[in-house]
Amino acid sequence: MLAPLESLSMTDRVENILREYFEENAFKPGDPLPNEMEMAQKLNVSRNVVREALSRLRMLGMIETRPRKGMVMSQPDLLTGMEKVLNPFILGTKNLKNIFELRLILEMGIAEFLFARKTKKDIEELEAIVNLQSNDFEVTKEEEIAFHGKLYEMTGNSTFKRFQILLMPVFNHVFTDYSKKRAHVELPNPVTHRDILEVIRKGTSDDFRQAMLKHLEPYFATSLNTAPPKKKK
Repeated sequence: MLAPLESLSMTDRVENILREYFEENAFKPGDPLPNEMEMAQKLNVSRNVVREALSRLRMLGMIETRPRKGMVMSQPDLLTGMEKVLNPFILGTKNLKNIFELRLILEMGIAEFLFARKTKKDIEELEAIVNLQSNDFEVTKEEEIAFHGKLYEMTGNSTFKRFQILLMPVFNHVFTDYSKKRAHVELPNPVTHRDILEVIRKGTSDDFRQAMLKHLEPYFATSLNTAPPKKKK
């Protein structure tokens, strides 16, 4: 939502103005920027206000100061901001659930990239991860992370791989709760990590998508409350 102007501090306003200025003038990484004094004079505000606004933009990676060049535009790291807030102890239950669901959404979309970029070495490493599992049907949190982390890596997308690493604190926090809930639903013919390995080795990207959907079905069922309850013995 757009905040009413009266609720914005002077620093907020200057930050917004600077963002618009950078965008309207199509500044690119490496382009020099006016110094603090020039900005303060043109905006008719104190230098301290400009400095605070620039500090916020610097924290986001939008600007930087270089020797002999002064302040320049920089290319922001897409995930820097997320690194600072993805702490499961400061995120609410709803946010934790949404982030965990995001992991499911992402994993359902990796098939084409994984199959286009997989290598023999990747498959051997994935097989080694599977062979270290103590039980194909009840994997530990660490085994789950190792297997799915390797799948992310096999896409060849470094941002995607890093995003998976960012999700680890949230995944660790949520995994136990989901595992407990999953124990109360009954889904026939579960697809294991070993099954997915064989699909990657011999199948197609479509086969992989179907296998992943089946493999992740307990999580989808738990999140969407679509699974039948487990029958009492």
